[in-house]
Amino acid sequence: MTDRPTVRAPLPGPPSNHLPAPTAARPARAPLTSDTAEPAAVALPLVAALARVVALVVVLPVRLLWELIAAAGRLSHRHLLTPTGRFVRRWLLAPLAWALHRLLWLPLVWCARNLLWLPLVWLGRGLAWVARTLVWLPLVWLGRGLAWVARTLVWLPLVWLAHALAWVARTVIWSPLVWLARRGLRPPLVALGRVLVWLADHLIRRPLRWLGTVLTPAGRLLLRGVGMLVGALSAALVGLARGIGWVLVGFGRMVVAAVVGAWRTAGWVLRLLYRVLLRPLGHGLRWLWRHTVLPLLRGVRWVWSVTVVPVAHGLRAAWRATVAPGARWIRRSVLDPARLASREVLGVLGLRR
Repeated sequence: MTDRPTVRAPLPGPPSNHLPAPTAARPARAPLTSDTAEPAAVALPLVAALARVVALVVVLPVRLLWELIAAAGRLSHRHLLTPTGRFVRRWLLAPLAWALHRLLWLPLVWCARNLLWLPLVWLGRGLAWVARTLVWLPLVWLGRGLAWVARTLVWLPLVWLAHALAWVARTVIWSPLVWLARRGLRPPLVALGRVLVWLADHLIRRPLRWLGTVLTPAGRLLLRGVGMLVGALSAALVGLARGIGWVLVGFGRMVVAAVVGAWRTAGWVLRLLYRVLLRPLGHGLRWLWRHTVLPLLRGVRWVWSVTVVPVAHGLRAAWRATVAPGARWIRRSVLDPARLASREVLGVLGLRR
């Protein structure tokens, strides 16, 4: 051994154009700088090693467990679930569906068609024929007969009565009144008016003018006389008006009596029509309803209670005795254990939460 100092290689770094100085000329603090830079160079491999250890300890088991679970799921699906599904479909569901179709559905369809639908169709056709023949056609004939009776015995007599009353009123009342007004009242009234005008002119206006100029007492007497004359004329006119009113009242009472008599006659005809035609027809329809439709309805109800109700009770009893226990056994013995087993398997595999 010698006393010469140990020469160390320089740290790697960027290339430099300057020539390196001789090691002998370095200062005494160069070894301190090299000791401080060495842990920074060693830190990167240490972090990488720690990351590899963490990946090896944590990630790799999780990955292997996931691959194991996926492989177990594929194997269970391929070798357990698919064969089980095929077995259940081929040896349980298909025979059960065939048995239900052959032993339950087809007999139910046949029973519903031959024991329920065809009797109901025949019953409906019979009821339609009975309703059309015994109810609808008699009602149509009855309606046509009532319409003819109402038109012939009620409407046409009322129309003729109205025409007769109109003709009587026009011929007996209106035409005589018009003739009386034109021939009997107009000429006397015109002549009376002319006489009154002449009298008023010659007996009132001129004498009054003369008497008014000659004597006032004589004028007063004349005014009294004129008043008496006017009172007599007014009394005559009142009597004439009362006579005309009496004639009009008599004709009105006669017309009212004729209308009331016609109304009572129409009421008597309608009451007679009701007693003779409508009431016996109603009794006949009620007898026909009691002796035809009601027994038919009772027979239909009896046939329904004898045929359809026992068949429905038998079908319900057969359903309760055959289908319900089988379905209950399948649900309790097959479906519930399969559901529980699949739930446990999925829970073990982690596919179900």
